[in-house]
Order: sequence, then structure tokens, then C-alpha cells
Amino acid sequence: MDEPAIAAVPAITLTDLAQFAPAPVTASGEPDNLGVAGMPTNFVAAASTHTQSGTLFAIPVTVRFTPVGYDFRYGDGDSASTTTGGQTWSALGQAQFTPTATSHTYRDRGTYDASVTVRYAAEVDLGVGWFPVEGQLSIDGPTQQIRIFEAHTALVARTCVEQPAAPGC
Repeated sequence: MDEPAIAAVPAITLTDLAQFAPAPVTASGEPDNLGVAGMPTNFVAAASTHTQSGTLFAIPVTVRFTPVGYDFRYGDGDSASTTTGGQTWSALGQAQFTPTATSHTYRDRGTYDASVTVRYAAEVDLGVGWFPVEGQLSIDGPTQQIRIFEAHTALVARTCVEQPAAPGC
């Protein structure tokens, strides 16, 4: 008995899947894209698995992109590559201005253009299960302005309630 002929499917590349690509992700600095020189600014890039269906080579397909890496550029010449997009301090159960896996400490006050590139692994389903596509798709996110301020502290003998005219009160 003869088996039915199966149409040949060309090798699928990341370039072929560009029409299914996830949207760019913006890196947000916490708190509110502000920071203090000498203290950690926490960055979060909220990327998630992206699945989309359509046609490719006149064949119905489903494509799945899974984030596998994050390349943060902090705008001051420093950068970091991580496997996580980070979480807010609240979600981590941490106090503000404490270090995280995605935080960065700016040395000087100023305004910095920060951004993130998210790297995705791709898989395609032609109706018979998922198959990986070789390589990673990198999607550059837009720049986000991060304002860094200076903070000065003073040691005082009494609280502002006890001595309202004290320095810093």
C-alpha cells in the first residue's frame, strides 16, 4: 500500500518568522523612572511568551516565542545581560533602593537613556507538534529616560518633631 505524499516544507528560519514577532519591550526603572546617584535603580522588562497563528509558505502555522535573555543598556556606558526581565521590589518583597538581579547603580546625577533588547527562542507548529527554530530573535526596545538625582543626608541629634528647625527638617 502506498503512503500519501506529504508536501515538502522548506527549512524555516527566524527571518521567515519575522511577521509573527513579539512587540518591543520597554525597560522601566523603578521607582517611576527616577533614581538616586549611588543607590540601585531597579529595572523591569515585562516580556512573556508570545504565541501567534497564521500562514507561512501557504501552510497554517502557530509560532511561539519564549524570552530567554535580556540585554539591558543603562545609558551611562554600562550594560548587563540576564536571563530574567526582573521584578518590582514589591513583588520581590524587598525595600526600595535595594539591589536586584536587574538593578543598576548610577554614579552621577543626570538623565540617561536606558533600553533593553529581549532575546527570544522560537518554535513552530505545523499541526504535528512543536519544532525549535535555530537561533535567537533579538528585539530592541525603545529608550526610556531615567532621571537620577543626588541625595544628601545629615546626622542630627533630634528628630524633626523634637526640633523642627534642625537641618533637613
